[in-house]
This record gives sequence, C-alpha cells and structure tokens, in this order.
Amino acid sequence: MENFTPYTALAGGLLIGISATVLLLFNGRITGISGILGGLLFPKQGEWPWRLLFLLGIMAGALSYHLVFPDSFAPRTGYPLPLLIIGGFLVGFGTRMGNGCTSGHGVCGIGRGSMRSIVATTVFMLTGVISVYIIQHVMGMSS
Repeated sequence: MENFTPYTALAGGLLIGISATVLLLFNGRITGISGILGGLLFPKQGEWPWRLLFLLGIMAGALSYHLVFPDSFAPRTGYPLPLLIIGGFLVGFGTRMGNGCTSGHGVCGIGRGSMRSIVATTVFMLTGVISVYIIQHVMGMSS
C-alpha cells in the first residue's frame, strides 16, 4: 500500500457516485459500463448518442487526469498479447453471464438495494480474496 492516495481515491469515488446518480436521475439509466457498451454495440433506436457520449466522457476524464498528473499511472508491461485478448474475452463473457460488470453491481446495484447485485458483489470480493490468498500463500508468489 505504498502508493495509496486517499484523497484522489475519495475524489474518484465521489465523482463515480455523482455520475451514477446524475445518469439515473436525469436519464433513468443505470451506470453499468458493460451494459452501456453492450447497448452501443447493439443499439436500439435513439439509444446510441447518450451511450457514446458517456463512454467518450469516461475516456476524456482519464485523459485529462493523465495530462494533469502525468506520473500518476505507470502501465504494466510484458504481458503476452494472446493472454490479454483471451482475458478480455473472458471478462466480457463473465459480465454477460453475471448480467453486469463489477462496477455496475458494486456501485449502482448495491446503491439501489438490488439483492442480486449484493450477492454478485459479495461473490466477486470473496473470489478476489481467495485468489490472492492462493497466489501469495499457497503458491508463494507475490505481486
């Protein structure tokens, strides 16, 4: 936890919460990124403009942060491209199978009191904890 920055984490969390609330209040839509992207790939009439603008806004926000704080993010390198592609497809399959991504369930679903999202987020977190335990303590690998 040597790089933990509570103020930027708090600011990011607040901005995510505010954006989810604004989208729900003014557009009646849930801010699940996989659902927004999926609706852009297979659009219904009149649905693509707000979805495209939302996703462009996410990218613009990330770019703006990177321009203001250029040393704040150092991407990891050295991962084989085929494994990254397979991982991307597995994530996409998982979000489809789980009826949403971790951000959608964790931020929006729990905020709405959705039992399905509460259960899904609990499973996500437990799986992460178990995976870290196995990798670090059983297999002896560290990050």
